[in-house]
Amino acid sequence: MKASMEWLTATGATFTPGTGRVGCAYLKHYNAEFVEWGDGPPLVLIPGLAGGYGLLGPLAKLLASHFRVISYQLRGEDDCFALRQRFELPDLVADLAEFLDYLRLERPALLGVSFGGVLGLEFAVRSPQRLRALAVQGVGAQFHRGLLQQVAGLVLSRYPLPPDNAFVNQFFNLLFGARQKPGSLFEFVTRQCWQTDQSVMAHRFHLVESFDIKDRLGRIRVPTLLLAGDRDLLVSKQSLRDLSEGIPHARLARLTGCGHLAFVTQPRRVADELCSFLKS
Repeated sequence: MKASMEWLTATGATFTPGTGRVGCAYLKHYNAEFVEWGDGPPLVLIPGLAGGYGLLGPLAKLLASHFRVISYQLRGEDDCFALRQRFELPDLVADLAEFLDYLRLERPALLGVSFGGVLGLEFAVRSPQRLRALAVQGVGAQFHRGLLQQVAGLVLSRYPLPPDNAFVNQFFNLLFGARQKPGSLFEFVTRQCWQTDQSVMAHRFHLVESFDIKDRLGRIRVPTLLLAGDRDLLVSKQSLRDLSEGIPHARLARLTGCGHLAFVTQPRRVADELCSFLKS
């Protein structure tokens, strides 16, 4: 039976990368579900603060034509009770290293978006010899504690909000970089992000508040691509400048008209920049 377009839109299926090869990596502190698409040189995608690897669907679909795309769920994504055992950014970076070992990936390329970009940068500082290349989008050398982060972190940590809450949906509008008309893309993003437990989102907000890698950027001795939307409200111009000037031989690609969620709203542009960078 052929699925109707209304059903595909309602479920967000139009934004998925299609059927992938699903597996589970049995790591020391949790079992990480992962999925692979395509064939070719390995490219590992690190998800952001919310939405898991499902939010990377539009981008993964494009990249799978050129690479063996692999993405995994971060600790806490599928089990909010993981927060009972305290963990910090270094623990999540150790999870990434262990995941690469589990799949026997010697020197893959790495793309981290938003919170995943933080993990990618921290991993490259600690183990640059383990990467072929690094790319990040939606991240700077540090996250300034702006009003948006403080309000979002406060709300997410203290109140159980429904997924159709007007305040939080306005928060997602800001992440897009401009007000979004109601439609399938906006619904896909909000639905996917709300699959991440609010306590997990709040904990990740807390982790990035203290993130500052400026003094360690010189240790990243690996080809690095920095993707930056000019409407990204979470990454300040100074933070982006510190990142591009601090990493030796980093390439900065500006995404005009894009916000923090460029990897979802403009996946073709992100994929084209990344493919050009990796093939060079």
